[in-house]
Amino acid sequence: MFPKTLSVASPLPSLLVIPTGIGCEIGGYAGDGIPTARLLAAASGCLITHPNVMNGASLFWNDSRIQYVEGFSLDQFACGEILLRPSRSQKIGVILDKGLGPELRYRHLQVVDGCRATLGLDIGPVIITDHPIEISFDVAASGASWGELLTPELLLRAGEQLKKEGVTAIAIVTRFSDDFMEKELDDYRKGRGVDVMAGAEAIISHLLVKHLGLPCAHSPAFEALPIEKYLDPRAAGEELGHTFLPCVLVGLSRAPDLIPREVLKTICNPDAMGLIGSEQLGAVVAPEGALGGAAVLGCIEQGIPLIVVSNPGVLNVDLKSLEITSKFENISQMKVFTANNYFEAAALILALREGLAINSLKRPIQMMMEHKPLS
Repeated sequence: MFPKTLSVASPLPSLLVIPTGIGCEIGGYAGDGIPTARLLAAASGCLITHPNVMNGASLFWNDSRIQYVEGFSLDQFACGEILLRPSRSQKIGVILDKGLGPELRYRHLQVVDGCRATLGLDIGPVIITDHPIEISFDVAASGASWGELLTPELLLRAGEQLKKEGVTAIAIVTRFSDDFMEKELDDYRKGRGVDVMAGAEAIISHLLVKHLGLPCAHSPAFEALPIEKYLDPRAAGEELGHTFLPCVLVGLSRAPDLIPREVLKTICNPDAMGLIGSEQLGAVVAPEGALGGAAVLGCIEQGIPLIVVSNPGVLNVDLKSLEITSKFENISQMKVFTANNYFEAAALILALREGLAINSLKRPIQMMMEHKPLS
């Protein structure tokens, strides 16, 4: 039994960013960022991160300390445009691409039924798009994956219908070609490439979140791949079942509501809503080569401590190459901590949560010198 004098520091909301489609060693595969998210959630007491970190296809982890926030809304949150309202349960609508075909369509409907019956999730209705959704994808010169949605009106129309029917979150399943970019896919499965689907997935979810203001996440669909004997363990979660949909439904089931900041003016007692705003963030954690995104720059603009972690990917936007567009005149004025791994990042978050001066944990400690007299 714990002594009655035991005290625990209040949660320190923290943001974990591992951009999608850039092949990070941790977080660049099928939910292999989940252990990291669990560690940082334990250290902070409240971790905000995006589906790229948490989606493990057939594998998932539900943690009340982790807020599952789609990438576009994550950027909006970090820039102070929206707030997050933690939710016990979301009513999830599902959009199925007409291009799935009968067998894949039934496989995904069975996932929906399985999550309703086994996990108790509130799912439905399910809408099938009027026509197959057309998507293209490629790999940029930087090595990052990207894509283009050629028929956005199909998704928007389906999303609008689901919102009218009262859903509060949306899962999207689109058909991806079975023969796309075979070499890149083979490299990814063997742990030496980027997720070639990720760029297109991000565009799909960004579009719906921006248009509807609801939590959304995407699941690709294609026929089962042939067995790969030398499959990298980080990609194994995508090989276990017929669909990637289970993790999306679990993540969305407790995704926070997205509250535009201007709505606060119409609320009598916003403090009673338990809202999380970017001004409450105690730290943002990001890979050292991926510091140019809106979420990280938004946090820098607000003076939120930045924890830069060694987690190699194909991008190289580091502190030296980062073009500062914020109130800081130079990098030396930023609150920046570097970590060799996420173990060290967790320790830094825990120190910040406890109110410890980071320099007090390092050696040598410089002797305090007398300050120059006032002029």
